[in-house]
Amino acid sequence: MLMPMLFVTLTLAVLIDAWLGEVKRFHPLEGFGHIANAFERTLNCGGNKQQFIFGSIAWLAIVLPVPIALYVMGQLLANYSIWLVLALDVAVIYFAIGLNSLSQHGMQIYHALKANDLPLARQYCGYIVSRDTSSLSEQDISRATVESMLENSHDAVTATLICYLIGGAPLVVLHRLANTLDAMWGYKNQRFCYFGKFAARADDVLGFIPAKLTAVLYALMSGGRIKNILVNAYQQAKHYKSHNGGWVMSAGASLMKISLGGGQAMYGNKTYTSPTLGDGRLVNAQDIATSLRNVNYMVSLLLILVLFAEVLIQVS
Repeated sequence: MLMPMLFVTLTLAVLIDAWLGEVKRFHPLEGFGHIANAFERTLNCGGNKQQFIFGSIAWLAIVLPVPIALYVMGQLLANYSIWLVLALDVAVIYFAIGLNSLSQHGMQIYHALKANDLPLARQYCGYIVSRDTSSLSEQDISRATVESMLENSHDAVTATLICYLIGGAPLVVLHRLANTLDAMWGYKNQRFCYFGKFAARADDVLGFIPAKLTAVLYALMSGGRIKNILVNAYQQAKHYKSHNGGWVMSAGASLMKISLGGGQAMYGNKTYTSPTLGDGRLVNAQDIATSLRNVNYMVSLLLILVLFAEVLIQVS
């Protein structure tokens, strides 16, 4: 029987991330961010139409060359050794995935809340959300953190793994860079409303399938509530600001039998009310740890399914 290469590649990348964590210095995304900022400062000007055109050109110019170059590199390495391709793919997935970092950010908020250090919890919460956290209560912080953990379980974890299964390392990089630009430019404010529109739509398109599959993974973990969780995700995501995020967060919250959203948040001088996601009780601090545990279980489930599929294909 041949080695299950997809399973081995994904598992090695996940294990390296668990062992080493995120690269602290000279991370490729840091350099990409500097390039993106330079393009934005230069091209984000003119009227609405011009901003949209320049934003689209900027996205294409700084995103597409990387996956194309990676594809060519992979083809060249394949002429020498499959192990070189394996090493390249593992490295790409490792740099793209953020499971270890997600856990660290979530648990430092959890520990601050458990220590009744609300100011510190607010400070840590401010690192992972874009809203004003200075007046958040313990329940508000818990809800915001769980929301972030669930949404990023897709953006920073399963989307990378699923993209690799669909399109290999080039699609992993394409999605990761698109997601990064969405985080930088995808705001509906005066500065980015038109310049960042293409970046926001591109991230929506690239995350469409991975988000749905992530919701399915959450549903599969529930046992007998699969239909209920997926119906919730389908219905509730229609009303959430992010279609993909709505699917993932609703499914994750329904699995935990909690309700997310429904609260008000300050973004600049404006107040926004979020629709309810999930179905159940209000969130508490313990749910932060539970949400992260579920993310790890979900990754394990995905790896098991990949292994099962590869073995089944080989023996059939």
